[in-house]
Amino acid sequence: MKAIVLHAINYAFDELKLHRVKADHMPSNERSEALLRSLGFEREGYAKDYILINGKWEDHVLNSLINPRYGR
Repeated sequence: MKAIVLHAINYAFDELKLHRVKADHMPSNERSEALLRSLGFEREGYAKDYILINGKWEDHVLNSLINPRYGR
């Protein structure tokens, strides 16, 4: 999983020239949290009742990664 997400980040930053990417995860999903942290994502916030999943509003942790090469 880490390899494919890293590939997507590199594509977003190098080819699309994006300044930032974001990735959110449910608070109980420790594996997603660990993956995002290992890729350098930083927690930016907590959204209550963020997405309706299977008929239930679920909270999410909001994360982002800034392109260190943006504009260079």
